[in-house]
This record gives sequence, C-alpha cells and structure tokens, in this order.
Amino acid sequence: MIYLDYSATTKTSDEVLDTFCKASSFIGNPNSLHKLGLESKNLIEASTNKIAELLNVKPSEVIYTSGSSESNNLAIKGICDKYKNRGKHIITTSLEHSSIYGPINYLLDNGYSCDFVKLDEFGRVDIEDLKRLITDDTILVSINAVNSEIGVLQPIDEIGRLLKKYPKCFFHSDMTQAIGKVNIDLSNVDLVSFSAHKFFGIKGIGVLIKKDKIDITPIIHGGKSTTIYRSGTPCTPLIASLAKALRLALFNSSSKYDEVLKLNKYLKSKLEKYDKVKINSNDKCIPHILNISILGVKPETMLHALEEYDIYISTQSACSNTNTKSKAVLALTGDIKRAESSIRISISSITTKEELDEFIKCFDICYNKLTNIR
Repeated sequence: MIYLDYSATTKTSDEVLDTFCKASSFIGNPNSLHKLGLESKNLIEASTNKIAELLNVKPSEVIYTSGSSESNNLAIKGICDKYKNRGKHIITTSLEHSSIYGPINYLLDNGYSCDFVKLDEFGRVDIEDLKRLITDDTILVSINAVNSEIGVLQPIDEIGRLLKKYPKCFFHSDMTQAIGKVNIDLSNVDLVSFSAHKFFGIKGIGVLIKKDKIDITPIIHGGKSTTIYRSGTPCTPLIASLAKALRLALFNSSSKYDEVLKLNKYLKSKLEKYDKVKINSNDKCIPHILNISILGVKPETMLHALEEYDIYISTQSACSNTNTKSKAVLALTGDIKRAESSIRISISSITTKEELDEFIKCFDICYNKLTNIR
C-alpha cells in the first residue's frame, strides 16, 4: 500500500498508541475526589503542561475537544455569542474548511454578516483589503494557517499584528494543517484550532487554544471538565496520547520539513512533464500538499484508478461534499476546468522516494489510459 492522503488523516504512531494504552490503566474519572480520580487528573495536568510548553501558551489556555471541527465551532460561535453586543460582522477567506463555513452560515441566519477578504496571486490574504473590510462592527476574523486542499500558507503573524490595532476584533486561526508541520508563532492569535489525527495522533481528540484574556460561550453545557468551556468527562488516554503525538511531531521538525520539501520538488518535477497536468499548489504552499489538475479527467475517476494499484490520494478535503468542483482551486486559479479536475496528493515525513517512484509508475499508466494517449 502507498498512502498519499496524510492531509486527510495519519496513521497513529506506535509510540502514541503505546501511550494511549498505558494511560488507559488510569481508570478513575479525573473529576472524582478519590485516589484513582486524582491519579487521572494529575496525568491530564502533566499532559496539558507539556502541550502548553510545546506551543508556548499557558496551560489554562488549552481546551480539549473532539477535534478541529468542534474547536472551530466553539471558537466562532463562542466568540460571536459572548461579544454579540460589540458587533456582528465576520471576515474570512474563500480557502477555509467546511467547519468554518458551517458555523458562519449558522450565524448568518441569526443576524450576522460576513465578508471574504481578497487573496493575492498566491492565495494569501491581501492585507490592504483586510484593513478595508474591518469596521466598528467587526467582531471576528477567521483565517486558516494552511489551506487543506492546496496548502497555501497564510501570513498569520502579520495578520495578527494588524488585528492587534482593533481591540474589539478577535483573531481565530484554524491550524489543523499547520500544527506539527510548520512553526507558527501563536502570540498574536487569540484562538487556535487543531486535531491530533493530523500528526500521527488518535482520532477523537482536538484542542482549542483560547487566550486567557478572552471569554467564550460554551456550545456543550453541563458537567465538570478540564475547563468551564467544554463539558464532558475528560478522556485521560486521548489527552495523554495527544501530548505525546505533539511532542513527537515537533521534535526535529525543521529537518522533517526539509525532507518533505525535497520529496515535494521531486514529485512535482515528475508530474510537470504531463501535458494535461496543471500544478495548482505554488511556492507559497507547504510542501506536504501537492494539488494538481488532470484536465478532462474527473477526480474520482483518477482516485479509483490509482486505488486499483493500492495507492490512495484524495480529491478535495475529506470533509468536503463529493462530486463538486474545488472551491479552493477555483478561488486560486479562476479556472473552472482545473477546479473540476483537481486531486490532492499529500505526503509526510515518513513518505519515501521509493513510494513516490511507484506512485509515478502507476500514475503514468492511469494517466495514459484515462486521457486516451496511445
């Protein structure tokens, strides 16, 4: 098997799974007052302290969720409800995940308004247009750090420094595709979402970083947890495994990035030789994602053709509606044909050159067959 869909999810590493299994022996409810409960609580606190240390935030700023979708909903709905008397205007981009548009659409049905900031030729936020869009009614700017389909890396720190000039406006960033892959300073971001399963952790655990100076309205009420912002019995093994996954992901991260970059350049050089292949990812994208269009070939057709060789890629983001054009590719390229024929190849630090060579070999067969080249 050749797996090239790491942006959708990653395999749980053996070390993370081992931590999960060991932490599962802590059977006490961390909210219980007895000895077993205290042991679980102490493990959670140690894990939270490690996560905070790794991300250079405070332990009190770490909120555990079921994943990035919940974190995004909690951030957007939580801020907008808590500070609704300040304003009801939101700014975002056309390159966000569906779990950003979902809560925003909910808010639009409840009296809020939203504007989409312009993007430059590389898909990055136009800072001057962002300035133009901010009004006294703007309460939230939500911009992902890395687009999940194309891999565009946004100038998060620059955006954050700009928004510091507008004290009524909060800055949220969905960093699901960034954490564990690229180093981003969180000091100028108010709220940050991410999920463990994107960096070899276990599915079902995510985080919302919420800076202490900010308050939000919970979306899940009832019952004590690690914070007042998300009710429910804390899952000790998942929290401990998240801390382990994050530590492993950030260890030697610069070297890992350089290796992925080499693989990306190698793969791109091979794919550029095909006449009907258009490279959608650009030099401002992280190397972990390579989005291409095969003109005239439906994305799902190529996906299933490669699947016959036990090779796995993706069409759009795993959470997107299927059988539709890529809104991200359309926003970036303005080309409907490219948007209707795009696929995503996502690699990781454990991808090998030998895997890419086998992929190219099978891709060549599928490409020639599907484009009717003899």
